[in-house]
Amino acid sequence: MARQRRKVPAKVPSIEVDGSELPPLGMPPADFLRDYWQKRPLLVRNAFPGFESPLSPEDLAGLACEELALSRIVMHDRERDRWQLRTGPFPEELFPTLPHHDWTLLVQDVDKWDADVAALLPQFGFLPRWRIDDVMVSFAAPGGSVGAHVDQYDVFLLQAQGHRRWQIDAGDNPPLAFRDDVELKLLREFRPTHDWVLGPGDMLYLPPGVPHHGVAEDACLTFSVGMRAPSAAELLGDYVDTLAAEADEALRYRDPDLAPAADPHEIDDAAMARVLEALNLLRMDGRDRLSDWFGGFITRYRSPGEVAPGPVPPRIELEYQLEHAGIALHRHPLSRMAWRRMRKGARLFANGEGFALPVADARRIAGAATVDGALYAALSPAGRDAVFALLEAGHYRFPADEEE
Repeated sequence: MARQRRKVPAKVPSIEVDGSELPPLGMPPADFLRDYWQKRPLLVRNAFPGFESPLSPEDLAGLACEELALSRIVMHDRERDRWQLRTGPFPEELFPTLPHHDWTLLVQDVDKWDADVAALLPQFGFLPRWRIDDVMVSFAAPGGSVGAHVDQYDVFLLQAQGHRRWQIDAGDNPPLAFRDDVELKLLREFRPTHDWVLGPGDMLYLPPGVPHHGVAEDACLTFSVGMRAPSAAELLGDYVDTLAAEADEALRYRDPDLAPAADPHEIDDAAMARVLEALNLLRMDGRDRLSDWFGGFITRYRSPGEVAPGPVPPRIELEYQLEHAGIALHRHPLSRMAWRRMRKGARLFANGEGFALPVADARRIAGAATVDGALYAALSPAGRDAVFALLEAGHYRFPADEEE
């Protein structure tokens, strides 16, 4: 009689790894995506060995005073367990008056303001660039926190300066009810299963829906690399708006097969079938049309601002300087680009606008932070037209504009 083989239980991937040998994940990206991405949390010690913050707390406070920056201060009264939320911009004279503990300053989209912070994003090149939303930076005084909460998107929490204690609930079916006595979406109940203190260069990855709570051990900076994850309602809303805007007025509810009504006040099954038929007329037929909509949507989604055109030299002058003067066009930090293959060629998307291009051109332009003479020369005439149109729209900066 054959001996029955015992099933060996699958090895559960570790929740904590050392990243110093293979930063920033401590493993090949394919392993991370297979075992952790949107599946389980991961703490990576030494994800960025020897990391030094490119930003100081004073820099962040200065940014929070800017009119266009999205900033918040969260304060916690521990004795009464009361939370206060204030939104910026903040006056400079506010910061010296803040207490020495129990408050946090958060600024969104810091990568759009600071090139050194933006330089971190290529480290996350194993993810589609259009999925990465922004780098939010928070400064917390000792004891500072934003409370136990849950995010509906993936986030990488990189400790940049000082130390922060992170607690997470990695259990099955954690309680997710919110408190009703604060304006922040804080969890009513939080049962941590893991407790760590992160130092500079350590990074915690959290998939959507994992409750977490971070408290500053000392004055600290944390960089949060968050993902763009539109809700199904947001996708549907924009999709329907696009359909409605493009709809032909001649497409209407029709009932050429109408029979005498048994009850003129009843909406019968035949009427509902015709309603579905009318709605189906507005479907986006074909892969290219759907791609056009989504490419436009995702490059506009949660935009912190708009690119603004500046002075543009005559095209002949631009091309001469690209070829002979060694200048390069730098992409505007608010410009978001992505591309998609179509049945014929490709489509380049820039903040919602689309350009029909050869695949090679779309790939080159979307993937380049700067356009120099060599890249421009490698483009087709359609690609060069697109670059000039993007410059005119403000997606690139001419060197003279940057100096101003």
